[in-house]
Amino acid sequence: MMAQFAETLSTRHPSGLLNGLLARFTERLERRRVYNRTYAELANLSTRELTDLGISRSMISRLAHEAAYGK
Repeated sequence: MMAQFAETLSTRHPSGLLNGLLARFTERLERRRVYNRTYAELANLSTRELTDLGISRSMISRLAHEAAYGK
């Protein structure tokens, strides 16, 4: 009961709301960084290297998305 009260209080209090927004923003920013990094690394591979990994160029965007956001 006390934990629920504290949780309710923190989400209604402006600093709790701000912390929640900041946490979500930070998470989204980090996921986007993972996407960009994965995409760039795969895109920089030669076609031969991608083929050796079983990846076609058309798969790069999907694979980067999965790396960052899951399936």
